[in-house]
Amino acid sequence: MTKLVIESMTSPDQIDAVLAVEEACFTNPWTRAMYLAELDNHGVSFCYLAKEAASGTVLGFCSFWRILDELHINNLAVLPERRRTGVATVLLDYVLHEGTELGARRATLEVRRSNDAARLLYERFGFAVAGTRKDYYTKPVEDALVLWREPLR
Repeated sequence: MTKLVIESMTSPDQIDAVLAVEEACFTNPWTRAMYLAELDNHGVSFCYLAKEAASGTVLGFCSFWRILDELHINNLAVLPERRRTGVATVLLDYVLHEGTELGARRATLEVRRSNDAARLLYERFGFAVAGTRKDYYTKPVEDALVLWREPLR
């Protein structure tokens, strides 16, 4: 596995790298304006970048909100050519640890019903299906599975 560095996104200068991963991974990616708003939402919004240690290239990222004692994972993405190399595992492990440090006691997220690889990753981390959001996703329209992990530690 490539040696990784995980760092917090703290500057608008880092958004281009996140958007490049978004565009490569999602059919309905978040926009620059959305990430700028996230940067302004101190104490609630967090985004961590997984960078290749040698080159500094952003290979993936995970964004989440900490709301009271809950961690809401918004996006977890890894460049398609770097998937299945452990990047998502390192990122998710880091984010869940950070969430507990921030006082979260449980975590939740939505995942496309058809995204078997992501579901398997989340299940390895103790997430379980708690419900469905009908037609939650667009491009294409698809249900989301709502996953929870409790307790977070």
